[in-house]
Amino acid sequence: MTVDPQYLRLLEAILFASAEPVSEKQLRGALPEGVDPVPLLTALEERYREHGVNVVQVGKSWAFRTAPDLGPLLSREQRVERKLSRAALETLAIIAFHQPITRAEIEEIRGVQLSKGTMDVLLEEGWIALRGRRQTPGRPATWGTTEGFLDHFGLQSLDDLPGLEELKASGLLDTRPAIQAYGAKMEKTETSESDSEPGPQPQPEPDTSGGDAGVS
Repeated sequence: MTVDPQYLRLLEAILFASAEPVSEKQLRGALPEGVDPVPLLTALEERYREHGVNVVQVGKSWAFRTAPDLGPLLSREQRVERKLSRAALETLAIIAFHQPITRAEIEEIRGVQLSKGTMDVLLEEGWIALRGRRQTPGRPATWGTTEGFLDHFGLQSLDDLPGLEELKASGLLDTRPAIQAYGAKMEKTETSESDSEPGPQPQPEPDTSGGDAGVS
């Protein structure tokens, strides 16, 4: 499909000038009325495919990002703003795989109660957000990941998440019995509720806000 070079340049400038991924809705609003950004994005993605920077999709948004094969060469330029505790990384992994999920369900999977600061850290990073409330007694809040999470970890969508075993092997997911039992349960075919056994009761988690060992 033929695209207007002028619109292509405009789209390129918008993405280049933005520090954050730009949604297709925002791009549609920035382009002249009636101009569809989708074919322009496709053309721009192809143009930059072999360049040092690529045009990549992040959820429903688009951005310029360093080509994956050049990342290791630029690692010395990257800054780690905050080291996350193991508890925060585990919680983030559980939310990513089981969203939308309640706080109580996170605690059930991990087998320990969440300390106050764990969810706060993930919220401050912009990696999780509220996803509404369950239509159950008490109407507990549910949580899910954001496009900021996808962007930070270089994922186009949640379909690109690594497997549970890969997360355990990399140390991003603990191997305590409650998590192992939950993972095994998820891998089996769905069984009747009467056959299932109650999971372990959550135990208090030490407050890690002051001295928990960080995991980069």
